[in-house]
Parts: sequence; C-alpha cells; structure tokens
Amino acid sequence: MEFALIFPLFFLIFYAIVTYSIIFAAKQSLALAASEGARAALKFQPNATSAASALTLRASAACATATGLVNWIATTTPCTATYAPCTFDASMQCVKVSLNYDYGSKPLVPVLPLIGLPTPTTLTANAMVQLNPENLF
Repeated sequence: MEFALIFPLFFLIFYAIVTYSIIFAAKQSLALAASEGARAALKFQPNATSAASALTLRASAACATATGLVNWIATTTPCTATYAPCTFDASMQCVKVSLNYDYGSKPLVPVLPLIGLPTPTTLTANAMVQLNPENLF
C-alpha cells in the first residue's frame, strides 16, 4: 500500500532528473559543436581566390563541422555561420557560428501527460573566432 502511494512521486522525480540530464547533455553538445565549427573556420581554404570567397568557404566549413557533431540530436539542426568585421577590432574578421534546436516542437524525451515539466523551448549555442585578414587566403 505504501509503495502504491510513494511510487508516483519517486517516478516523477526520476523522470525529471532524466529529462533535465538529457537537456543538459544536448545543450553541452550544441556548445561543443559550435566551438568546433568556429575552430574549423580557422582552417586554410585552398580554393579561395578573394577574401570574400575565403570567408564564405570558411563559414560553410564551420557549419558542416558543427552539424556533423550534433547529428545525434537531430538530422536538421539549423546552423548559421556569419562573418563580419569584429566589433572590438575592425581590422580583423570574425566568424560567428550559431546552432539552434527547437526543443519545444521536437523534445528528446516525451512530455508526461498532465504533468508538463517546465522545459526550454529552444536550445542555442554560439561561438566566435577571430581571423587575421592577412591569412584569409
């Protein structure tokens, strides 16, 4: 009798721990993927003929690396890699890698009916790398 009364509470606590652990792991995976994507933007792009094409190739390499690392979360995690002059040093170029996962519409753990644990609607991660214009191509 006591087990029947206590089990729902223990199950809810266990389910909350598992849910938030998986959300935390997904967030950490997005952060790692964004930073690795930013590091991939540092690699030399041999096919570049101008600074703009070099930055475009570096941005696409950054997104390709980042999305390859988060394929366990979803096959379609939107990645955005933008480049612009750095705000803190206008002579340098910065590449910013952003990853977003819509957790509200595609949760990794099913939501318990009638309980509705508060979970985030989106998981995001950003990373930025500074590039020297002399070494772009």
